[in-house]
Amino acid sequence: MASSEAAVSATGVQEAAPGRGPWGDAWRRFARNRAALLGLAVIVTFATLALLAPWVDRGGPTVQHLDAPLEGPSARYWLGTDQLGRDQYSRLVHGARVSLAVGFFTQGVALALGVAVGLVAGLGGRKLDALMMRLTDVAYAFPDLLMIILLVSIFGASVPMLVLAIGLVSWTTIARLVRAQALSLREEEFVLAARALGAGDRHIALQHLLPNLMGPVIVAATFGVPAAIFAEAALAFIGLGLPPPAPSWGRLVTDSFSTLSVAPHLAVTSCLAIALTMMSFSFIGDGLRDALDPRARTRHGLPDAQARASSGARPVEGQERKAA
Repeated sequence: MASSEAAVSATGVQEAAPGRGPWGDAWRRFARNRAALLGLAVIVTFATLALLAPWVDRGGPTVQHLDAPLEGPSARYWLGTDQLGRDQYSRLVHGARVSLAVGFFTQGVALALGVAVGLVAGLGGRKLDALMMRLTDVAYAFPDLLMIILLVSIFGASVPMLVLAIGLVSWTTIARLVRAQALSLREEEFVLAARALGAGDRHIALQHLLPNLMGPVIVAATFGVPAAIFAEAALAFIGLGLPPPAPSWGRLVTDSFSTLSVAPHLAVTSCLAIALTMMSFSFIGDGLRDALDPRARTRHGLPDAQARASSGARPVEGQERKAA
């Protein structure tokens, strides 16, 4: 039975279609997930507005229109104004720069620490593995919010400090994931062949293990971005976020609660921006998980026999003849 999506070798290993690599096939499967594409479109829209904020805002996030405090949405003020007459649309657009920057750069810190610790633990032998995992357990056991509050209280609230503080409590999950993948992959034939040819641990980690474990790591990082954005909003809500008039989404949510009864549009728009971003990243993460998981390909159009072959499962008796 032929398929235009992919070819299955005689050994039962899923092979990329001619002219496309494994990442190309993964993108085609991701593109068939409508929820993931919708989430990607929302994130691209927010990111574009954030990058173009100085050119697409309507007067600036800190400009006060004292003649129009707490105005509702109108042609002049698309999303209304706050208690100081500041345009809510402008503040949301500039707030996207802060919140998305915190989310993305935090995962950069978490990836750098988590991948390094996980690879060292997975390839360093039993003693080094035990040492790195005990350090990871200690970091994981320390309350995340308490650690962030401690760091922000000592060094002050700024975008780099928020990125560092949230990143320092987010790397443990990635480290455990990378270690588990490394322990599994280091027994594969291609790693054993590289060792037989004299390759060292550094070469094996960078050239063989890292490219093969990036799929699960990317999925974990995708789910970590909305968690970092929510952490920044939580810090702003308890008074430890960026100081005013910095327009982060967390600051906008905090400011909107004092005028909730007279200007509910401020809370609705700021909370909706955070909710849409978190939901979109969740959709993207689910789509990436399905696209990068070979055992999920039967949901994306592959015949059952090929999906079982790609995952190493044997067809049940009676279905094997039907698939043939």
